[in-house]
Amino acid sequence: MSAKKGETGDFFFTQIYLTDQQRNELALLSEIQGKKQSELVREAIDLLIEQASQERRKKILSETAGIWKDRSDIPDFEQMRSEWDRE
Repeated sequence: MSAKKGETGDFFFTQIYLTDQQRNELALLSEIQGKKQSELVREAIDLLIEQASQERRKKILSETAGIWKDRSDIPDFEQMRSEWDRE
């Protein structure tokens, strides 16, 4: 697999299949925005990756929320803090 050097790192050639509508819309966006089609595809992939990353973080937070609530081996931090305040 050969890489092409770019300003933001190495680029690897990947071939994709597009529908006629996708190809036409991509060409139109390219013309309107003055960007190469490959640049627009990379931007779209970056957005997809960021969205998936955010969804993974939300899922992890949701799955781990409250995991310590039923533990009896953990000290009562509110009580400890109130004792510190009295001293």
